[in-house]
Amino acid sequence: MKAAEQVSFDMEGQSSRGRAQPTRFVARQPIFDARRNVYGYELLFRSGWENSFSGDIEDATRQMLDNCLVWGVDSLAGGGLAFVNCTREALVSQLVTQLPPGNTVLEILETVEPDEELLKACRALRAMGYVFALDDFVPRPEMRPLVEMARFVKVDFRLSDAAERRRIHAMVCGSPAALLAEKIETPEEFSAALAEGYEYFQGYFFCRPKIFANREIPSSWANYLRLLAELTESPFDARAVIRIIMAETSICYRLLRLANSALLGTRKEVTSVQSALILVGEDRFRRLVSLAVSSALGRDQPPALISLSLERARFCELVAPLLGQNPHEQYMLGLLSLLDAILQCPMEKLLKSLPLRPEAKAALLGAENSIALPLNLIRCYEAGAWEPCAGTIQSLGLSEERLAGIYMEAIRWTTEAIASTR
Repeated sequence: MKAAEQVSFDMEGQSSRGRAQPTRFVARQPIFDARRNVYGYELLFRSGWENSFSGDIEDATRQMLDNCLVWGVDSLAGGGLAFVNCTREALVSQLVTQLPPGNTVLEILETVEPDEELLKACRALRAMGYVFALDDFVPRPEMRPLVEMARFVKVDFRLSDAAERRRIHAMVCGSPAALLAEKIETPEEFSAALAEGYEYFQGYFFCRPKIFANREIPSSWANYLRLLAELTESPFDARAVIRIIMAETSICYRLLRLANSALLGTRKEVTSVQSALILVGEDRFRRLVSLAVSSALGRDQPPALISLSLERARFCELVAPLLGQNPHEQYMLGLLSLLDAILQCPMEKLLKSLPLRPEAKAALLGAENSIALPLNLIRCYEAGAWEPCAGTIQSLGLSEERLAGIYMEAIRWTTEAIASTR
């Protein structure tokens, strides 16, 4: 049995055998194809907050490989490819062979020099079925042997200009490697990378809306927003919620389908919104509705946008009790945090139709208030910005182990919730 199957971790960082384990940190950044579908994730690991700023990089890499075994590459990559940073030692000593070759991309860091020993190790790894990505690529003659072996060449759009990228394209042209654009943060940058011939893209560009200032919110969307706002109340007004759902045929259908799904673990037939509410109870009903609403709102958006919204919602919900916050309100704030990107409409305009309290609206607009703490924390975590995370949790008295466990729980819950609607 594999090590990842032998030991499981709860949110306190304790193993199933009862022994305390080192804190494990993992974040992931999506990689997309040209259709904006998720192709894989780059996995960002740290054994602690400080390791992104100090400490031995080789030791950090060894811990990262062990983390892959503990968490499971399949779970972390969501069924796609897992891009994992590799140092020279990890490649030459074949430490990376702990990872499954079928869905692992070995990212060769820009600091690794392609001498004969390294090239020999890479040839051996390629024979085992591993593929390579060249990180932060700079076109130098000595890099050509690695280009010939690579599946991906990653180019940082923040560190390169158009002339540099033309030189990279000339070196890669004719090789089996595909170009992958990193640090793509806006739709305009995505379009530019497409025009330059890039096939894959990394960054949160789908979170940055192309705003249409005069765009009107359709009546059905307004009903969805009112429904989401009602669900921030605890307890919510069941009659008000049901009235809104019954006014929207599409959301009513989706809700009933969800209530009859495997998510409930029951075969009992549900024939009305009222019976669904009685069957599932307030908490699960709240989640079912929010999932249905987010899916309906995001039907023309990349699936990753909805997945990220749900991950944020679940993360904020789980963190809320630790901060003395309302978990229902925090869930909705996480879910609404990408609403401007989903609806391609300014957040300020969307919030005018939502009866949220002023502090909650301010949090969605980027304020640094107590209500915004969970949302700001998950945003930092997603980006692998460990230093701001460290400062926040230390000021709040939260444990590092708890936060790492909550993040993984949010990913797991989202994966299961989305699968239940298919």
